[in-house]
Amino acid sequence: MAVDIEKAVRVLPIKEYNPFLAMIFRMKYISRWSLMFNRQSENLSEHTLECAFITHLLAVIGNKYFNGNYNPDKLVVYALFHDASEILTGDLPTPVKYYNEELKTSYKELEKTAAKKLLDYLPSDLQVEYQDFLLSDGLCDDERLLLKTADKFCAYIKAQQEVLSGNKEFIAAANKIKADLDKSNSPESSFFTTHCLPAFFMSLDDLKGVL
Repeated sequence: MAVDIEKAVRVLPIKEYNPFLAMIFRMKYISRWSLMFNRQSENLSEHTLECAFITHLLAVIGNKYFNGNYNPDKLVVYALFHDASEILTGDLPTPVKYYNEELKTSYKELEKTAAKKLLDYLPSDLQVEYQDFLLSDGLCDDERLLLKTADKFCAYIKAQQEVLSGNKEFIAAANKIKADLDKSNSPESSFFTTHCLPAFFMSLDDLKGVL
């Protein structure tokens, strides 16, 4: 039976609406790299999906090749919500966010406050199901590092693709992020760098030739 959405909206009192996912879907309106000239724009929704994909693969790599004990499915959900607070705060540019320890600490508190606000959009009996994801409370140090590494790979891929397209604006960012990744002692990171990362900078014809 077809549902008359307009009629349903008119009948429901405003207090009975649940805006949680409607807010989450607004990730696509949050632009990343907002202080920099971009040849290809990137929004928060795109970044989140890509981060989830890389997080899952890093977890699988860790389990298959390095005796890891990750739950890839769990980590994907954390990746999907890892930047959700930016729906309310916007994407603060990294040079501003990490300008000094005081500003860094203040922004972390702001992120937590925004995440709690998103949590408040849910009915109280559902909040417990999302609290860990929004506040990142259910991650151990290894899991947190894996997700952070995936986040950095996403940033490096974006920056390096901009550089390869002729955009010099991203050269410093690409070099800084790559240096951070190279410092990592994570075997998952090293494996991804060697076996997966180069493919992101290949043409479609070259990628087809790999198959």
